[in-house]
Amino acid sequence: MGWIYLAIAGFFEFFWAIGLKQSDGFSKFWPSVITAVLIVASLFLLSLAMRTIPIGTAYAVWSGIGAALLAIYGITFLNESASLLRIACILMIIGGVAGLKFLAH
Repeated sequence: MGWIYLAIAGFFEFFWAIGLKQSDGFSKFWPSVITAVLIVASLFLLSLAMRTIPIGTAYAVWSGIGAALLAIYGITFLNESASLLRIACILMIIGGVAGLKFLAH
């Protein structure tokens, strides 16, 4: 169950990071409220995942999911660079997350 909590927490991290940008420094009410709820939910699920997954693995996977998804989001929707080197780095993050998942004790 820990890995399911961790995956959902990682997705929530992705969404709250987008919300953080949309909140414009917490100056817009509804984007700020949604962002705050997602932050709390993400951290709560991360804490549940850490009951059964080592802290270093859980945190690295959580942040890796968010980082990779946000980089892909930026390329897809925000016209950020899609250079081969950048894509290779995103793939290394995904590979690292997968490696941590399959090598976790």
